[in-house]
Amino acid sequence: MKHSQSKSVFDYYGKPSFGKALPLSFQHILAMIMGAVTPPLIVAGVAGANAQETMMLVQIALLFSGLSTLLQLFPVGRFGAGVPTIFGVGFAYVPSLIAIGSVYGLPGIFGAQIAGGIAMLVVGLFIKQIRHLFPPVVAGTVVLVIGLSLYDIAIKYMAGSGNVAADGFGSAQNWLVGITTLAVVLLCSQFGKGYLRLAAIIVGILVGYAISFFFGMVDFAKMDAAPWVMVPTPFAIGIEFHASAVISMVVICIVNSVQTIGDLSATTVGGMNRELKDKELSGGLLGNGLCTLVGAIFGGLPTASFSQNVGIVAMTKVISRYVLGIAAVFLVIAGLLPKFGAAMTTIPYPVLGGATIIVFGMITMTGIQLLVKDELSSRNITIVALAVALAMGINAVPEAIAQLGDTARMLIGSPVIVAATVAFVLNMVLPKKSLQDEAREREEIERQMNQGTSKSDAKNDNAQLREANASN
Repeated sequence: MKHSQSKSVFDYYGKPSFGKALPLSFQHILAMIMGAVTPPLIVAGVAGANAQETMMLVQIALLFSGLSTLLQLFPVGRFGAGVPTIFGVGFAYVPSLIAIGSVYGLPGIFGAQIAGGIAMLVVGLFIKQIRHLFPPVVAGTVVLVIGLSLYDIAIKYMAGSGNVAADGFGSAQNWLVGITTLAVVLLCSQFGKGYLRLAAIIVGILVGYAISFFFGMVDFAKMDAAPWVMVPTPFAIGIEFHASAVISMVVICIVNSVQTIGDLSATTVGGMNRELKDKELSGGLLGNGLCTLVGAIFGGLPTASFSQNVGIVAMTKVISRYVLGIAAVFLVIAGLLPKFGAAMTTIPYPVLGGATIIVFGMITMTGIQLLVKDELSSRNITIVALAVALAMGINAVPEAIAQLGDTARMLIGSPVIVAATVAFVLNMVLPKKSLQDEAREREEIERQMNQGTSKSDAKNDNAQLREANASN
């Protein structure tokens, strides 16, 4: 099907000029790149990887972040959603990867990941038949918890988490940089006009980066140490299959498919003002499963949708796949040219925190938008309330599950998984009642109570009458 060529950034098939698209693309890259390179660094440390293996994990993560995004933007057959979304290696799987890697190392992770990718493909094939199990009350709850669970990351970033060149975590200098970045983003997005308003995030990051450089917070050591070219090699680390690791990864991949459903729904609702189509959802899950499976062969960790980029789409309404496609191409280049990728990781954490905290807030609001598309009956309110309370409560007190087994901790320790599981189960077991049904129930209860009162009054009247007759 051919589409008329548009130059609008608000048209999915629009192709604006490269000069206009580039800054809008880079704000997507800068919002997610730390999220893409941090999981492989964490996993590499736990799994005992050497320096060369660690560098390879980071580069392959960038490479497959770009490839998976391109597949989602430009579908091939049934693979790919065809909506404005960014995919890549994310935090969702980190607890499971740590648990597997600490016992079986990187080969055990990649073997389990192949099984997890196959599980994603199966979910994608049959999602049309089971989509009714994930109504707005379930998908909206998941998106809401995704947003809520990201706030602490943004605050830690603003305070200087991981920024070795700063004065220290929570220093006044870190907060000054973070708040200044946030203020610039807010001013540009709310008071700016035209292109300045759309590029609010990149403008905030540039201002924050300049201030950070003045304070000596920018560290170029990683860029100096990075090689110029890296060629991906299949089975470079090895692959092993272990039953417990496979089971854990399959469960995590299936549950995290609910997050993908939520993110894709949030993208179309927040950015395109419409519901997600079955074909788009199936294609998104199939594409993610394929990239997760193939990525394991080359040393790439599991891919997922990036919620912070969903927030950018919802905030700016820029849905041109050309804009996001440029971001994906740069990620591929960063994966093949380590110097390029290392340059983007020089951005201090307080700058990223100040630029993304409002984006995470937009994700939360998108979750609320999904929820109000369904009736706010007492049943649905109960589902949302309990799912959010358990998910965020356990997330706030991780020591509460410290004595559980590794598998239980990796499942319960993720607020997204807890919220998705609780919302899904409650939606299945609680009787479905509309607002009209609940109103009729209240009327019936009130009628019965009134009948009971009338009978009690009649008994009292009869008793009084008998007493009066007896006295006479």
